[in-house]
Amino acid sequence: MSDKGPLAGMKVIELAHIMAGPVCGLMLADMGADVVKVEKPDGDDSRRFVPPAIKGESAAYMMMNRNKRGVALNLKEPQAVKVLYRLLEEADVVIENYRMGTMERLGLGYEELRAINPRLIYCEISGFGRTGPYASRGGFDLIAQGMSGLMSITGEGPGRPPVKTGAPVSDITAGIVAAMGVAAAYARMLQTGQGQKVDTSLFEAAITQTYWQSAIAFATGVAPGPMGSAHPINAPYQAFQTADGWINVGAANQRNWLRFLEVIGAPELNDDPRFGSNHDRMQHLKELEEILNGYLRHETSHVWLDRMEAAGLPAGPVLDILQMQADPQAQARGMIAEVDHPVAGRVRTLGHPIRFSETPASIRRAAPLLGQHSREVLREAGYGADQVEAMVASGAVIAA
Repeated sequence: MSDKGPLAGMKVIELAHIMAGPVCGLMLADMGADVVKVEKPDGDDSRRFVPPAIKGESAAYMMMNRNKRGVALNLKEPQAVKVLYRLLEEADVVIENYRMGTMERLGLGYEELRAINPRLIYCEISGFGRTGPYASRGGFDLIAQGMSGLMSITGEGPGRPPVKTGAPVSDITAGIVAAMGVAAAYARMLQTGQGQKVDTSLFEAAITQTYWQSAIAFATGVAPGPMGSAHPINAPYQAFQTADGWINVGAANQRNWLRFLEVIGAPELNDDPRFGSNHDRMQHLKELEEILNGYLRHETSHVWLDRMEAAGLPAGPVLDILQMQADPQAQARGMIAEVDHPVAGRVRTLGHPIRFSETPASIRRAAPLLGQHSREVLREAGYGADQVEAMVASGAVIAA
């Protein structure tokens, strides 16, 4: 087994801030890529997302930027732009999530960079993509969730106010999708020697979360609405209230439905014409919910989950974030990791969600201080120590 991830050898320049772009860089870095995060003189805006902070360091910034090296450049200075050019000449990938036209104004657009580095994979993450009538609009997770239809299917039910998902799913999904696109383009580049542009957006990333509901709308011409924790196609597949909390039960297919009835001691419900088939259960979902909650409220979550596990029935508790982090399965799968930060000390972070048998992903370093690796990265790019110090003194380069 190698101690290097599957993307070891990939060189990435991250010109991205806050979340979607940094998620892409984080995914690549976890898998072994050398990701150099280039920040403006006052740093990524997420450095100021406080509270919470650990010894003055933004918890949000540290979460999104682990495994990266950090360089800070003042791109208003011509010398800093020249430095960035040199870094990009040797890079395999650049990630950017600026407004449309920003990179071109700096002379760093796709056409300019492919001329100096034909192997470069140019990854753009924007609000709405680089083509179409909304290409010039800025984008935020909330806006993408609303326009993608996600907020119309999230919430307790019809007539309630629109609700966004608790997590910024369009930001996170866009970063993951972008990393997948970069990995695919990198595989092709290794075969052909040719880079290409990878273009995705928060809007498209959020739309991909509507697969089931879009299938329903395509088939029926009717837009589905919010259903709380229930499933739009299968039942029962949702959260139920117990004597001391909530559990999720996935008894959607007929075999699991019958197992569920045995566990709760209600086999007669399968003979009820309202509930005999999945189609019947979906047609009478509210009645089914009330009846099943009535049974489940008689015992605690722990009792029900033990019985359901013994019966081979898919079920699980509804955990809060701290409970999730303490869960033995999350721990066993390495989803809770620790890393040493030069200021904050030993900090916890989330692990990488993919397991590779031969080239495992890993959490190797904490998020960088502003300009922490500026000198190191510039020396690797061929600048002498005197040149680096002169650029630091001029303000073109910021070094910790």
